[in-house]
Amino acid sequence: MSLLSIILTVLASTIAMEFVAWSSHKYIMHGFGWGWHRDHHEPHDKLLEKNDLFAIFGAGMSISAFVVGSPMIMGASAWEPATWIGLGILFYGIIYTLVHDGLVHQRYFKWVPRKGYAKRLVQAHKLHHATIGKEGGVSFGFVFARDPAKLKAELKKQREAGIAVVRDAIAD
Repeated sequence: MSLLSIILTVLASTIAMEFVAWSSHKYIMHGFGWGWHRDHHEPHDKLLEKNDLFAIFGAGMSISAFVVGSPMIMGASAWEPATWIGLGILFYGIIYTLVHDGLVHQRYFKWVPRKGYAKRLVQAHKLHHATIGKEGGVSFGFVFARDPAKLKAELKKQREAGIAVVRDAIAD
């Protein structure tokens, strides 16, 4: 593969992971995987959450791609692009950890953004956590965040339609 092809493959797979994460969050974590994800939505003072088990699946995706792309493991049947896809997945995992766990939930560092896109990310994810339970909700992505005012209006509609139970501080 050419250097340009490698760079484009890494970038494309990193960006694609936001869509994988969005759909996994909406349909798995807030669906049949709620048993693991629930503690992420509830106050606690534990270092680790059951929700952290989902990171093992992300790491498994990256490792699997590295394996498929490795001539040392797969021999002549190795598929080189898989190595670069695995790297994109790894990069997304690092970005997710810094943005979601670090910036939004402040598990690793304390910094509250006052303006810009970082503030928008935090606001959007706080609105995601405004619902009680797994039903309804907004902003299932982790890196791309819609306008918080639009998300708040969507939550209000969900509450009025009986789709979501919204915490009192957001309900007004």
